[in-house]
Amino acid sequence: MNKAVVPISGGIDSTVLLYHAVKCGKFDEVHAISFNYGQRHSKELDYAKETAKQLDVNHKIIDLSFFKHINSSSLTNPDIDVAKTRDVLGDAQTVNYVPFRNQMLLSICSAIAESLEANTVFHGAAQVDTQAGYWDGSNEFLEAINSLTSLNRKHRIKIEAPLIDKSKKEIIEWGLELGVNFNKTWTCYEGKDKACGECTACSSRLQGFIDVGVKDPLEYSREIPWSKILNMVGKW
Repeated sequence: MNKAVVPISGGIDSTVLLYHAVKCGKFDEVHAISFNYGQRHSKELDYAKETAKQLDVNHKIIDLSFFKHINSSSLTNPDIDVAKTRDVLGDAQTVNYVPFRNQMLLSICSAIAESLEANTVFHGAAQVDTQAGYWDGSNEFLEAINSLTSLNRKHRIKIEAPLIDKSKKEIIEWGLELGVNFNKTWTCYEGKDKACGECTACSSRLQGFIDVGVKDPLEYSREIPWSKILNMVGKW
């Protein structure tokens, strides 16, 4: 049997990946994994849980509360403000970066994959991750971690990142083709009732929907003049 393990955060990229893994026809079993690593809020985990249930996929949430000791990131340290896009332009690596997070999470996913006799682990890195200075979302990182997992003498696991060279626009377009309900995804680094619309994650998400020419179904705490924006996009 062909099996895949998909880490899902509840955001756009990992949700599109899970839909792809389920619908591509390559896998007999798909297992979704989410991580509670002490991030600022658990709202994204609720969305991940709902998506996995909708797709009828086995889903586990793994507790990694030790991440709270990695306190240099705004995502694990509530005393550090989440970086807004306007404040970090040109920053090589913003405070929203969690040190070595992807390497640790993918190692855990690979261990789970081996225990399940699965040969594929998906990685939700996208083009915007490299642009934002996340080295563990780069092609170089993908090549290196696959080189590391290939040392396994008995069970070979390949980490695939189909989105790594795709823009947010291309990812959203692919998600629309797959039937993704983007209203059931959460991107904002803040854990409030509505997305802030100003953090780096929100900015990337909004720009993606603008580039596609489709209104983002998520509610924002600031007014987004969608009619005006989409009319302008149409004129371009």
